[in-house]
Amino acid sequence: MIQSMTGYAAVSADSPRGRLSLELRSVNARFLDLQFRVAEELRAFEPLVREAIAARLARGKVDCRLFFNESAAAQAPRQLDPAALARLRALGEEAKKAFPDAAALSLADVLRWPGVAAEPPLDEETLRPAVAALSLRALDELVAARSREGARLAGIVLGRLRAMRSRLQDVRPQIPQASAAYRAKLAERLREVLGSADDERIRAELAVFAAKSDVDEEIERLGAHLAEAERVLEAGGAAGKRLDFLAQELNREANTLASKAASAPIADCALELKLLIEQIREQAQNIE
Repeated sequence: MIQSMTGYAAVSADSPRGRLSLELRSVNARFLDLQFRVAEELRAFEPLVREAIAARLARGKVDCRLFFNESAAAQAPRQLDPAALARLRALGEEAKKAFPDAAALSLADVLRWPGVAAEPPLDEETLRPAVAALSLRALDELVAARSREGARLAGIVLGRLRAMRSRLQDVRPQIPQASAAYRAKLAERLREVLGSADDERIRAELAVFAAKSDVDEEIERLGAHLAEAERVLEAGGAAGKRLDFLAQELNREANTLASKAASAPIADCALELKLLIEQIREQAQNIE
């Protein structure tokens, strides 16, 4: 199955400390690029989430946000930190010396002082399975979103490939007639320029032209590249880089076809192919 590199997933689950949430956003990138925004108390779980993402995704820039939404009912009871209290007492005594008339700190002031009333540390062993399960759910949702978008992209690319194949089939019968007409026109010009030159010289010049203007090889290579691109789409998987390479090769052959075009219909065909190839390349940039 073809996957896009664009997708979004957001999942959450209740835990003893509150609601645990995980958001994943992905966009296109050449390689797998992971960016994390993790709440400080959940920092220990970043390697777990990183490993889960790397096991499921091959390419894309993925922004990951892991955080708590604590409710009043789920908040763990705070505990006084004796060391923080001692530091605050020492600071108060120093301040009292500088400002002897200042009012003393109230109990509410003490409890609001940063670090005095601290939450107990998280029980990582208890929370780890919840984070692992949340990661799997988020990745399932993200992969499903990328797959839906990938199916649409594959349909667009396949449509462009079929349009190219149809255009080549239309122009192929015109190539012999166009080449013969152009050779006749060139022969007439050669007779005018060369004057008394014999027919052998003219035939030699025409042979050189025929070798340079023959587009059968380009048509065959275009057909082979189209077949390979269709096979890649059907096989699925990480196909973006392969499709991008094939688009470059298709463009190379279309350029050669344009330079050898012996008639306006063939030149128009080459231009249409280049437009379709560019559309394929744009879509391939978003495919994993």
